[in-house]
Amino acid sequence: MIPYKTEPLADFSVEANQQAYKEAIQKVQKDLGKDYPLVIGGERIFTDEKITSYNPAKKTEVVGTVSKASKELAEKAMQVADETFKTWSKVDPEVRADILFKVAAITKRRRHEMSAMMTIEAGKPWVEADADTAEAIDFFEYYAHQMLALKDGKPVLSRPGESNRFDYRPLGVGVIISPWNFPFAIMAGTTVAAVVTGNTVLLKPASTTPIIAYKFMEILEEAGLPAGVVNYIPGSGAEVGDYLVDHHRTRFVSFTGSRDVGLRINQRASVMNEGQIWIKRVIAEMGGKDTILVDKEADLELAAQSIVKSAFGFSGQKCSACSRAVIVEDVYDEVVARVTELTNELTIGDPTDHTNFMATVIDEAAFKKITSYFDVAKEEGRIVAGGTADDSVGYFINPTVVADVDPKARLMQEEIFGPIVAIAKAKDFDEALAIANNTEYGLTGAIISTNRAHIERAREDFFVGNLYINRGCTGAIVGYQPFGGYNMSGTCSKAGGPDFLTLHMQPKTVSETL
Repeated sequence: MIPYKTEPLADFSVEANQQAYKEAIQKVQKDLGKDYPLVIGGERIFTDEKITSYNPAKKTEVVGTVSKASKELAEKAMQVADETFKTWSKVDPEVRADILFKVAAITKRRRHEMSAMMTIEAGKPWVEADADTAEAIDFFEYYAHQMLALKDGKPVLSRPGESNRFDYRPLGVGVIISPWNFPFAIMAGTTVAAVVTGNTVLLKPASTTPIIAYKFMEILEEAGLPAGVVNYIPGSGAEVGDYLVDHHRTRFVSFTGSRDVGLRINQRASVMNEGQIWIKRVIAEMGGKDTILVDKEADLELAAQSIVKSAFGFSGQKCSACSRAVIVEDVYDEVVARVTELTNELTIGDPTDHTNFMATVIDEAAFKKITSYFDVAKEEGRIVAGGTADDSVGYFINPTVVADVDPKARLMQEEIFGPIVAIAKAKDFDEALAIANNTEYGLTGAIISTNRAHIERAREDFFVGNLYINRGCTGAIVGYQPFGGYNMSGTCSKAGGPDFLTLHMQPKTVSETL
């Protein structure tokens, strides 16, 4: 068995890689406008009601349409998944792991195609899309390795005259409600974590990026995953999502998205419905308001670069994005000036052009929400870069830096989920750390400092699930930096970590008298 190692990112300075990606974009563009069915128990089902996926960089361009599930079809999918669980849960864990290794191998062959689909459907620039696909591959291989490590349970003690065993059993049917911002990595990662542990899945992808999820279904089928283990049912959150969360046969819900939706799911899942004989589990990752803290003793160029890249990668549409920076007053002016310079140097445009660092936000609703904060920025701070947008062709928002913001202002507290970073000044390190901790979230954070005492203090007291020292606050790597946060950032489930699979299983102790 080859040990797990993260999938390398593509080097787009290599001409061959550039050409391969351009060819993949052309392939995706040839399929624009296609209609995609639901997949329930391996059966392709077309419905009259559709979800239309648009290219956010060319807002009138239809990427494709997918059939929309109704409550009736959701119920059919539940029955299929429930029945399939009886056989899939008994499949040898090594066989389930082998399927994930096969999924990884197929994805590697289709790598640029999957990335190009995200460039078109989600507006992801080349580097961001490639990283998304690489992370998906990492999830497949890491979770396969983890399942092999867990398949025989964990050692427990036995007394004379007895034999004790402790092992894990799958839960049942899981509902996967996946986000649009990592439409392959998170969607696929949460799905295969449930699958490799012996559960069956109802997959409801984000309505803005449903086609990449259909392509994933093709890969699962090619890898030999039995029909009915994963059922693809795009649909309305208010209709299909609520129905499945409430369903008495749902055993767990795995959700990635906003705080408000996550809390709503958690509340609904806590209700005992007629016929339900278990407490549903909720695995939730719900976003953040992430801070980079810059100490007075720091590499200031590193600080500025880290803020800009973490704030504006994929247009700030990451739950880990740096949406606020707190800078000690001794170096405040210098860092703000450099952040402004770097921000103004960023290239913004169509994501199919690999020279562009930034592209669009996901859709009209996001565009309106994010740009509404421009007026807030003018009231709460000083816009030193950006503050402009253009939706004439696509949903383009220029990267925006707002300086001199009060730590308790809306810009410093509310999750905007777009390319706006607010900057606050602190009188010293202690105040900077207090500001960094003054939100209801606790996902990621970073400290830029050469002061060892301050670094160790941050290690202990910076209250986030993922803390980065002398680097940006985005880019957690599967198996290296397990990902998940505190407070309103979710259940700290630590995707890509050694504990994640156990959330999808229940332990059983068997004690035999000898």
